[in-house]
Amino acid sequence: MLLRRQFSKTLLTCAVLAGLPMAALAAAEVNQAAPAFSAQSANGKAINLSDYQGKTVVLEWTNQDCPFVKKHYESGNIPRLQKEAAAKGVVWLQVISSAPGEQGQVDGPTAIKANEYRGATPAGIVLDPQGKVGKLYGAQTTPHIFIIDPQGKLVYKGGIDSIASSNQADIAKAEPYVGNAIKAVTSGQKVAQPSTRPYGCSVKYAS
Repeated sequence: MLLRRQFSKTLLTCAVLAGLPMAALAAAEVNQAAPAFSAQSANGKAINLSDYQGKTVVLEWTNQDCPFVKKHYESGNIPRLQKEAAAKGVVWLQVISSAPGEQGQVDGPTAIKANEYRGATPAGIVLDPQGKVGKLYGAQTTPHIFIIDPQGKLVYKGGIDSIASSNQADIAKAEPYVGNAIKAVTSGQKVAQPSTRPYGCSVKYAS
């Protein structure tokens, strides 16, 4: 019973839904050009959004210690989406905007090792400890997903699916917003729901 209370307290502490005050963040707009950025990757090289011009790009804000992120990795949901996206020529980038000393902040080797353990296969990992990329896009939660089409336009931003919980059993019952959006973009169709409410732990930005 005590563990259950502690877990519930953890969720209440880290859970945040869109609509809460996020005055410090800008917000990348759907149907507008995606904000350009250059940042260091986990392997020490630079990652520039412009390098992927002509390709569909998924940006996934992540925090390996967040219960909502764990839900989608431990279930295999995000690794599956990453593999399916790669098979369609989509570039999937993880973004870690946790500040030094905050939950989810890791160095490059640790981030790479975590992905190997989880069976995750993103095309790259963006290290954003100062939160510059996160604030540029207005990333609020982990996970929070943004999808950019081959023309460089933001065509989706929001939650990974429709059920805001940390329960793996809810994945099968949820509407797969990101999966549907990727299918639409790679098929040359319009995304039916281009903006949805993200859910998860708040991004642990530097204050």
